[in-house]
Amino acid sequence: MNAVEKASTFVGKTFALWVILMAGFGFFAPQLFVGYKSWITPLLGIVMFGMGLTLSAADFREVFRRPADVAIGVIGHYLIMPGIAYLLAVALRLPPDIAVGVILVGCCPSGTASNVMTFLAKGDVALGVSIGAVSTLIAPLATPALVSLLAGTWMDINAESLFTDIVKVLIVPIVLGIVVKMLFRKQAAASVKALPLVSTIAIVLIIAIIVSLNQPKIMANGLLILAAVILHNLLGFALGYLFARMFGMSLAKRKAVMLETGMQNSGLGAALAAAHFSPLAAVPSALFSVWHNLSGSALATWFAGRVERD
Repeated sequence: MNAVEKASTFVGKTFALWVILMAGFGFFAPQLFVGYKSWITPLLGIVMFGMGLTLSAADFREVFRRPADVAIGVIGHYLIMPGIAYLLAVALRLPPDIAVGVILVGCCPSGTASNVMTFLAKGDVALGVSIGAVSTLIAPLATPALVSLLAGTWMDINAESLFTDIVKVLIVPIVLGIVVKMLFRKQAAASVKALPLVSTIAIVLIIAIIVSLNQPKIMANGLLILAAVILHNLLGFALGYLFARMFGMSLAKRKAVMLETGMQNSGLGAALAAAHFSPLAAVPSALFSVWHNLSGSALATWFAGRVERD
């Protein structure tokens, strides 16, 4: 194992720590990152390109091998997280920018870290990867439609513009990654070993930039946003688990659906919020990224010890 692989493995195992550390830098030393707002979208593109490099035909074969299981996970994700976000925005009487930010992250596809958490939880990793891939590929249609439906109460939503940006920052990099993997298999296989390192750097920089841009507003609204984010995530986990159980899924499948439901692509939420709404609207996504990695890790560790009972 070379130095890059060792570094990649290390940051992959300590991802949550780096997220907290960089969020802290963004908050206490905002001058270091505040000038890099324009980097958010390219950094997310790098993460999505890396995701494309890791996708294989096997990931999509699962969709056709057991379409019902994948459909349950994807439908549950896009029903539960947007619904919880809307109810929290109403129940907590969130200000418009924060309400839109919470709903936006709720309408995003599954997060890239959810597959790692499913593995750690000893869940059905193949199912989790397929749910994440399908929820990501349909995001250009699902996310703008849901945001328009649920967030339109607080402000005007340009669904067409959201669609265009999601295709640019999500679908195009993923497709490019798949194409590069097909054309340059050996080089792509070698580069995949460095992906945890590259992705971690990109994600924590996005978080630091978002936090630095909103440091004064986080001081004023941080507890309210954090409460919404924690409730959103934990309720998502709980309802995702119950949703899978309602359909008689095995414990391994329930673990996958639970984690794919509760963990969002918060980087996408931050990029869309910064581009289409206000810097404050991106804060829920940034805090969600910090929190769901902590809660996901803890939940995965606990569920790893649970086995199916006859």
